[in-house]
Amino acid sequence: MSTVPTIAPLPADHMYVQGLDKTPANHVALSPISFLERAALVFPDKLAIVHGELRQTWGQTFARCRQLASALQKHGIGVGDTVAVMLPNTPPMVEAHFGVPMAGAVLNSLNTRLDANSIAFMLNHGQAKLVIVDSELAPVMRQALTILKQEHGQEPIVVEAHDEPFVAPDGISEVSYEALVAQGDADFEVKLPEDEWQSICLNYTSGTTGDPKGVVYSHRGAATNAISNILEWDMARHPVYLWTLPMFHCNGWCFPWTVAARAGINVCLRKVEAHTIFDLIRTHGVTHYCAAPIVHSLLINAPQDIKAGVPAGVKAMVAGAAPPAAMIEGMENMGFELTHVYGLTEVYGPAAVCVKHEDWDSLEISERARLNSRQGVRYHLQADVRVLDPQTMQPVPWDGQTMGEIMFRGNITMKGYLKNPHATDAAFAGGWFHSGDLAVQYPDGYVKIKDRSKDIIISGGENISSIEVEDILYRHPAVLAAAVVAMPDPKWGETPCAFIETKPDAKVTESDIVAFCKEHLANFKVPRAVIFGEVPKTSTGKIQKFELRKQAGSAKALES
Repeated sequence: MSTVPTIAPLPADHMYVQGLDKTPANHVALSPISFLERAALVFPDKLAIVHGELRQTWGQTFARCRQLASALQKHGIGVGDTVAVMLPNTPPMVEAHFGVPMAGAVLNSLNTRLDANSIAFMLNHGQAKLVIVDSELAPVMRQALTILKQEHGQEPIVVEAHDEPFVAPDGISEVSYEALVAQGDADFEVKLPEDEWQSICLNYTSGTTGDPKGVVYSHRGAATNAISNILEWDMARHPVYLWTLPMFHCNGWCFPWTVAARAGINVCLRKVEAHTIFDLIRTHGVTHYCAAPIVHSLLINAPQDIKAGVPAGVKAMVAGAAPPAAMIEGMENMGFELTHVYGLTEVYGPAAVCVKHEDWDSLEISERARLNSRQGVRYHLQADVRVLDPQTMQPVPWDGQTMGEIMFRGNITMKGYLKNPHATDAAFAGGWFHSGDLAVQYPDGYVKIKDRSKDIIISGGENISSIEVEDILYRHPAVLAAAVVAMPDPKWGETPCAFIETKPDAKVTESDIVAFCKEHLANFKVPRAVIFGEVPKTSTGKIQKFELRKQAGSAKALES
């Protein structure tokens, strides 16, 4: 594997080497933990977390995170151990982003929409020693823990977080999150990692296979992207950030650490509902939020009466799909400022941004939409994003026409895939991270996606592996051949569409297939449409998915 080009180091006897060593006085590991410590030191009485009736300051948050770290260590959790959390956007989720790494452990934020089998896989693969789960999510976690014990013999410590009025009647653990925190010492000594390359988080991505891959982040990368978020948004001190984006998505695109760095307010949001979002914006003076396109569309299409009194100037960030003209116009009509970013789990969430220029403001909405739909240029602290020929690893011409693959290089790039050196080597081949997204690069250097080389369906901001869904379909006794592709959807962006070739004399309906999938998959992965017939194949028997994508698009067009 080739490496990033570097300037040759100076010889040991050079005047700029001798006596100029790294010492504790001049070299400290980069870590987002330090952002919390500074916020508590400088602004101890400023609000840090708002949730329902809760008002928690930065001083209180720092003390609670220290208690959490101390309690984890008392339970034998230390450097390199995994702590999994399955939590909505509530205060314990904010605190886990600091308390877990303070203990030296690695935070594994689990997708709250996943099924029990997927959760069990992740808990086993990541070797979670302790699990914190929200009471409302206890039923699916209970199933996952049963699978984990039966199939792998693992029994992690389980802690239950209670959030009234969502407390389940039958608990999953006798140890509550508050009881765990109370076990810790508020004067726990905070130590930064000796090496900023130390792992801070583990996030699972669907990738191109059914088995998720564990993406590992470093303290350095997390701090770097958190700072970059500030720069991309010109974020002033004390922003009021609304948690519309799930914190389990790439650790909330690193915004838990960004908000701490600016001593802002985390306005927690347990469930995405338009009227609740507008109420919180009005009540708390929300200045920033991030979301998938579906959430922005939800707000745009909400009844006018619930938008009344919403202040202008709210900054919104969108990723997952390019914002169409209708979305840009809708956001402008509400007085919101929309920023389009692009990234993947492997690059800490967004690592590229479509930087807007002042002269775009005078253009027609259709032209502004075309310019804003591009994935843009590198984040401030990302070294590079480029469209390269994946075979030659040479840059494609900046003509807006020649196709290549989007590749990243820099500190805002994962350490690699956990326990998967083959996949890591493939992802970093040629000294760049291969995104799998096919794109062009324009004369101004802006990148635009044209197609996906991965068979990934992005539905409402969630990644769905078509191979995983196909694997379930093939388990049905009536299915001879199956293929799943993305079907356009006005609400979710894309949804799974299944093409099924049945066995001779087999009798099965669309509802039968959907019901079968619901038994084995999380609901958002279940096909929204099932089309029966012969599945087109090449002469070698390979299914022609490009043909199926055309059919799925045509079927949706006819449906509408």
